Parts: sequence; C-alpha cells; structure tokens
Amino acid sequence: MSARHLSSDVDVCETNCIHADIVARVARNLPRGHWLDPLADFFKLFGDGTRIRILWALSESEMCVCDLCALLSMQQSAVSHQLKNLKQSRVVKARREGKVVYYSLDDDHIRRLLDLGMAHLQEP
Repeated sequence: MSARHLSSDVDVCETNCIHADIVARVARNLPRGHWLDPLADFFKLFGDGTRIRILWALSESEMCVCDLCALLSMQQSAVSHQLKNLKQSRVVKARREGKVVYYSLDDDHIRRLLDLGMAHLQEP
C-alpha cells in the first residue's frame, strides 16, 4: 500500500479551524484529571472474560468461591485471585457465614454496566 492510500483511511481535519465554543463547552464538562485515570482502571476490570463471567454469575446470585469454581470449571486459586482484585476495586463485596465466604456485587451499578454492555452488543 502506498503512503497516500494509508493516509486516506485516517480521519483528519484538513483545515486549521477550531470550534472554540465547542472546545470550551466540552472542557467545562470534562471530569477533572484525577477522576479519569481511576475510571480507566475501573473499566479495565471488565476487560477479562473470567472476571466478566464471575460478575455475571454474581449478578444472578450471591455465591461462595467453591460454587463459582464449579460453575466456571476453574481452580479455586484462579477464582480467588480474580475475586481479590474485584473486591479491592469495590466491584464485589464479601460476607462471612461461619467458614464460608459469600460474594456478591457491591451495588446495582455493576449489574447495570453488564446489562448496558450486553444491550450494546446485541444492537442490530
């Protein structure tokens, strides 16, 4: 491919016109920088198939590690590792009942994110 063909596949402005009113409005509404990096880290949690399966399962029911292992056909160490990451990020929470620890989604926001993602994927 020629360099000319490659550059035609990329959307670029061909003028130096900047819409100052749009830039100013968007700048006012843009979250402050200290929130954007944590937001990016939060969405990274949804970038792993195992974590998504765990989250989906927990959106259906509170479950212990052993039940998650049986459901996902995974070793306990792998599931526990993912649950630790999800708990540290406040995506899941845990409660102890005797010797058993039960996990659930931390709040309804997580289920809504899963539902929104699925709705987006299923759009025609």
